[in-house]
Amino acid sequence: MLAPEMQLLLGLIADTAIHGVVTREFSRLMRPENFSDYALLQRFVDTNTVLYLPDGPIDFASKTGRILGPLRAALAGVERIEMLEKIWGAKEEKRSAGGFAQSAVCLPYGVGYDRERGWHYTAAAVKVEEAFRLLLAGYSYTHLARLLGVTIPGVRKIISNQIYTGWRVIDERRDPSPAARRTRHDGRQGDRPKIKRAAEDVIRVQVISTPLVSPANFLRAQEILAARRRLNARTRSEGERRYTYNGFLSCACCGALVYTHHRRADYYICKGRKLLNTCQTHYMRRDLLDPKLDELFAARLRDIRLWHALAADVTRRAQAGDQKPEQLTDELNRMETRRARVLDAYFDGIIDIAERDERLRKIDGELSAVRTALSSIRPPEHLSPAALAEFFEQFDDFAILQRTQKRALLSATVPEISVANYVVTGLSLLLPCGDNFTRTDTDSSPPRA
Repeated sequence: MLAPEMQLLLGLIADTAIHGVVTREFSRLMRPENFSDYALLQRFVDTNTVLYLPDGPIDFASKTGRILGPLRAALAGVERIEMLEKIWGAKEEKRSAGGFAQSAVCLPYGVGYDRERGWHYTAAAVKVEEAFRLLLAGYSYTHLARLLGVTIPGVRKIISNQIYTGWRVIDERRDPSPAARRTRHDGRQGDRPKIKRAAEDVIRVQVISTPLVSPANFLRAQEILAARRRLNARTRSEGERRYTYNGFLSCACCGALVYTHHRRADYYICKGRKLLNTCQTHYMRRDLLDPKLDELFAARLRDIRLWHALAADVTRRAQAGDQKPEQLTDELNRMETRRARVLDAYFDGIIDIAERDERLRKIDGELSAVRTALSSIRPPEHLSPAALAEFFEQFDDFAILQRTQKRALLSATVPEISVANYVVTGLSLLLPCGDNFTRTDTDSSPPRA
């Protein structure tokens, strides 16, 4: 009804000189998506307009027209639904086979597809490979956005796409519900919002045999993205940057983010104190806190006793949390059998539709959790003291590095530092195996001003 052509038609039939509308078939007039679309038939009645079809005219104001009009409109609407279902089924079949069922504009950055070569990386993929390398080296989203020529949200979208490991994973779809319908400013149908697919509808196909990024580097990149998202690390370009640890500090008293603030001097200040007035943590001068944090990274992380204790803790947690894939597979098979029994009970008339839906809802929730765990499981990684020594070796010259070099190193390990009143009470780092190294009570005395 809101499309420009339909508005033009409604304006024309309002003219008393117009007696009727000629069309090839009824569906060219309307294929209603909801009952509000039937208002078009009333407009024909109000303007005394007749619809002329090859099999004869329909006067919607007549007794016969009042029956045939809504009936043929309903049939046209059902025909539209059937066409959409067939198109969707064909596209899903093509996607599951590793094909491409969309326009070229939907191709990922640096990825191409054609019938002869199939999926392949284009020349622009070199930039994506470099973006992954820079992210792992600690560069900011802003730097990566300039390299790729996209926005910062676009950078995160590119880095999160598994196509660069050779796998095409489709875990979203357009919301098909009537409530999700969107209309553009010109009246035409807009893009529907995306929703997550059910676990059983997720498509995962290997389409490129030689990946652009190794699975290990891709997983490490996802861990950095998640850690930065959790810490709300700052990526905006500003004028002169003087603060080294902004975006990596949280208040040890209330847990809020620690902001930067300039008032005659450079300070770090808890968000709870500055904005919410819920925290009593004092302002901390940058020229006093930064050297203290530099010492923490340059000296205290080089303690060999810390490496041995940390390696033992990581190994213990990996062994305690390890769950064999065979156990998950057996659990998945058992739940699928339970689901089949519920459906059999419904078809045999033992349970009604409400009880069927309730049981299936619970089972599907458990199935989704097990499938997610099974798809993400990986062999436990054990860190040795030697590996930790190599990891922490990068902090040897931390105290003498320039601010940009320190920020790059911090961005690669994504630390979360708990501090209040110049006292550092906790430190969390992203280790090579993806675990978080957490050390508390790192200090107990404030520096002398």
